[in-house]
Parts: sequence; structure tokens; C-alpha cells
Amino acid sequence: MANISTTKTVAPWTGMVPVDDTALHVTDTGGTGIPVVYLNGQFATQGYWRRVIAGLGTEQWRHITFDERARGRKSLRSKDYSFEAAVRDVDAVLAARGVDRALVVGWSYGALVAAHWAERNPQRALGTVLVDGAYPYDWLDDAMEERIRKLFKRMGWFTPLLRPTGITPRMSAAEQAESNIELGRLSRERVLGPVLDRIAVPTRFVVASGASFGSKGDEQEQIRTSLDAVTDRNANIQATKVASNHGAILKKDAPAVAAAVREIADVHHGER
Repeated sequence: MANISTTKTVAPWTGMVPVDDTALHVTDTGGTGIPVVYLNGQFATQGYWRRVIAGLGTEQWRHITFDERARGRKSLRSKDYSFEAAVRDVDAVLAARGVDRALVVGWSYGALVAAHWAERNPQRALGTVLVDGAYPYDWLDDAMEERIRKLFKRMGWFTPLLRPTGITPRMSAAEQAESNIELGRLSRERVLGPVLDRIAVPTRFVVASGASFGSKGDEQEQIRTSLDAVTDRNANIQATKVASNHGAILKKDAPAVAAAVREIADVHHGER
């Protein structure tokens, strides 16, 4: 295990962290372990990580989770749901919890945020685990943009009914659609490829299999093929394929994600 844990015991904490025009609901397990910050899927919540966290335990790890703007039950709304806002939120949460260096784990949209944060902060990122996301592939075109807008518009009649449970975000259908479209633009090979090429810290992709909600045919499997060129170009990045699909990976393959976190810590230890 890497000797990168804190020397001061931090008490467990949960509360609100102000950032920009909003505030985020944050949970910190505390302790003296290696800080790990978890970045959620686009409209998911911190609760999705509970099986990964349980698999790692708290003796050697300090787990920091949070709900993004207008997600979950407590994080507040904002006028800015952009990708850059999501990256700023990582810094805001870490600063609020007094963490300078952390291992960053992201799933889906959170994987893209994690990749950008690690690339921009090589001295602060202990490493990153990217769970079925951050694939440099040109999947967005005009037809796909229209399909995305129609999908969120169709869901707009019932998603507000679920907001009190925290299952769906407190964002309009249009805001959710635009966020998804921005994701597509940022995922283009000419945009994301150079970001991944510049990552200078140990990085592990945990790659799902098959299709899931919102995809058709082998769309997702085709997107995942873009990772081959990434691992060929950057020796810091390796990938592991698992059996579950995109939506089930944090539930059914949580042990594989936890194993990737441990591997990153061990790689960091070996380079010291």
C-alpha cells in the first residue's frame, strides 16, 4: 500500500460545501487513509459508490463522495451545469475537506471529469480509475443531438415526480439534454484524445460490456473500441474488461473497481 495517507486523523463528516451560486452535499468518511474522491455519473448520486466503498473498507482509505449540482436530495440548483463547473466542483470539495492530493475515481460522465482533473493536476492526482467513460469517440452528430433532446423531453413528464427521492436531478429536460450533448462534444476524438495522451499519472479503465439504457445495438461496444489506441499511446493507462453493462457496473462489478483503486495505490507505491 502506498505511503500517501494522512498523518492526522480526520473525523467523519457530512454537510454542505458552498461553490459558485450553489452548495453541494458532501460525505467524508475521515480517518488517516489515502483520500479517494468519487465522481458520479451525469445524473447519478453518491449512493452509487456504496459497494465499491464497502469493498475497500475504511482502514486504509478515506472516501469522499458528493452529489453534483441539483443532484441527489440536498445539493442545490445552479445557473451553471456545464462540464467546467463540474471540474471546479472537484477542487471546491477537496479544498473544503483540506485534501491536496487524492486518487480520483469516476464513472460515466464522472470518468470524463476525472480524466480532465488528473490531466490538469498531475502533482495532485495520485492516480485515476475511469469506469466505463471518457472514451474518445465521435458518437455525436446532428441526428444524435435530436434523439437526445427527444429522449429527455419524453421523460420530462414523470422525472419531476421522482425528484423528492433524489433519483432524478432537479434540472429541466432541456438542461439535462444540453448537458448530454456537451458530453458528446467533449468526447470527440480530436478533443478528448489529447487529454488522455497527456495524463501523466497511473490510470486504469474498467470497461463494461454490451448495451444499456438509451443505447441501440452495438453502439456502446463500438465506442469502447476507441480505448485501444489510447492504451497504445500512453503507457500510464491500462484497461480491464468486465461482464456487466454500463448501468450495472458499479453494482455487479464493484470488486473490479475496488481492485483497480488498490492497483493504482500499489503502482504509486512502486514508483516512490
